[in-house]
Amino acid sequence: MNISDPGGRSSSERPVTYIRFDGWLGHVENAFNLFAAFSILALMLLAVVQVVGRLAFNTPVPGFIDITEQAMAIFAFAGVAYCQRVGGHIRMELVLGRLSGRTLYVCEMLGVLLIAFTVALLIWGSWFHFDRSWAIGDSTMDIRLPTWPSKLMVPVALGLLFLRLLLQVYGYARLVADPSREPYAVPVIEGVEEHARHEIEEALGDDVVEGDAK
Repeated sequence: MNISDPGGRSSSERPVTYIRFDGWLGHVENAFNLFAAFSILALMLLAVVQVVGRLAFNTPVPGFIDITEQAMAIFAFAGVAYCQRVGGHIRMELVLGRLSGRTLYVCEMLGVLLIAFTVALLIWGSWFHFDRSWAIGDSTMDIRLPTWPSKLMVPVALGLLFLRLLLQVYGYARLVADPSREPYAVPVIEGVEEHARHEIEEALGDDVVEGDAK
């Protein structure tokens, strides 16, 4: 599976506003994903300090468990919209792989709509937990870290995912209306050979692959 590239069509045939919003949203998703990656790196380094400090100096990092618990919300949710955009999540394509044309796009759109509805419910529930944590001044048990920042990350990250899902719903709706249109910013089912070729292009660059083909 791959995410389609909006290049290669004349400007009159391209949904310019849709593509621009996809680009803007992609920058935000990239920033959130980098934030999640940085949190993982920081937590790994902190774990090294924790182990070395405990074994060598008998001085563990104060509140290490509290910090880990709060960081989990960042690296677990901050990159979820990015994952949806690049199609990095696990998809079951046993049925969808046998469909094509308008039927495929209708099924894809219905699936994304169902996910968007579920995410909307999760946003409502996670915002409620954040609001309650903010109101009562909830904190961790050891070093009394406030819990509201990590709880706020959940509805914010899910809100970003919700925008990505709405964008994909629109992308599939375009294809349902006219299956001959070029897919933009939606997952595209690929065969094994095509998927391998795209992975090589991403790793080595398009010019290298085209040179080898010649």
